[in-house]
Amino acid sequence: MAAARFCSVNSGYGIKKLSQDNLVKNHHLHRNYSVLSTPWAVQRPLLSSHHLTRTRYDTTFTSTSRTKQENAQNGILLTCRAQRGSALTEVETEKGDDVSRATLIWRAIKLPMYTVGLIPASVGAAAAYWEAGLFSPERYFVGLAAFVLVIAWLNLSNDVYDYDTGADKNKKESVVNLAGSRTAINVIAWLLLLLGFGGFSWVAAEAGSPRSLLLLACTVFCCFIYQCPPFRLSYLGLGEPLCFAAFGPFATIAFYLLQSGTSELPISSTVISASTLVGFTSSLILICSHFHQIKDDEAVGKISPLVRLGTEAGANVVKMAVLGLYWLVFAFGLADTLPYASLIFCTTTLPMGNLVVNFVQENHKDKSKIFMAKYFSVRLHTIFGAALTAGLVASRLLPGEQLPQLIDNLKLHLGNVKI
Repeated sequence: MAAARFCSVNSGYGIKKLSQDNLVKNHHLHRNYSVLSTPWAVQRPLLSSHHLTRTRYDTTFTSTSRTKQENAQNGILLTCRAQRGSALTEVETEKGDDVSRATLIWRAIKLPMYTVGLIPASVGAAAAYWEAGLFSPERYFVGLAAFVLVIAWLNLSNDVYDYDTGADKNKKESVVNLAGSRTAINVIAWLLLLLGFGGFSWVAAEAGSPRSLLLLACTVFCCFIYQCPPFRLSYLGLGEPLCFAAFGPFATIAFYLLQSGTSELPISSTVISASTLVGFTSSLILICSHFHQIKDDEAVGKISPLVRLGTEAGANVVKMAVLGLYWLVFAFGLADTLPYASLIFCTTTLPMGNLVVNFVQENHKDKSKIFMAKYFSVRLHTIFGAALTAGLVASRLLPGEQLPQLIDNLKLHLGNVKI
């Protein structure tokens, strides 16, 4: 009981606290100690004849017992202080981990993630321009706004259903956790989907392209079975293939068809190749977003690729994915399905790809740092998509003989930029 009172951080600690309690109760502690291990019957004759020796011995023993008692008390006090210091350190650590509400709201909005809508729209429109010289700013921006609403539905509903399963229990930036209302967020999410799909339907009707609307419907369906019950295929580790299909071929080709003129554009090998690359970088974002959520995913039975593989093997997967991305670029360039300018422009993003690989390789075991991996992959997705778009547009605008000069100027400019 005494040790428990010593180590109670909330009610005080140490000898001083215990003494105060005893004074209030108006009683004292009594402890009995045995003098020696030798029986008293043996000691008595010796002590009777040697009174001075006994007196000296008692004095020595009393001093020794007091020393032992003080040492024991000091030991308990030091232990308690150490425990109290540890508790305070844990509290300070928790406070250090606290993030401002403004930062949490920014994370919940996931603004960088909306590049998964910007890049398919831009690459699809650029492919249409390269193929037929067609570009309608009105269709592009209205279609992009509608697609952003669809992605907002995806993000909000994902938080809702992860809240239901408990996957977002420790996710402070979850929209449901921040808002405190699961029902309200769910209603808003589905309203956004209706608005987005309605806007895209109008653009598809304006372009006279029912296939673009069908492809967008396929995108939405992939997102639905990715996260919504009763499917929840992301819990089976199928999120990456669904992400590849939704934001790669389906979305990119849909925006390509929205630029059709009097008749629908043909689906060429160029737009298929370009959409494949976009799907690749989109899936890389999803892979990198799993690293810091492995324990939470595993706790609710969400078998993501990182839960199956672990962080070290996952880091190697990221490395192979980035290498595969650039090998695909060269393969499509050699097969003449991508214009020469796109091949060169995409190659200039290699430093960013290398940054993603190195960061994941070095920090895959550090949960506090690996959180940033998905943002680095978003940067790669954005820069790579912009380079692919610029290459498609440049191939249409510039004659073949002017491209080498443009590329030399670009290399000179990039050589002066430190990444």
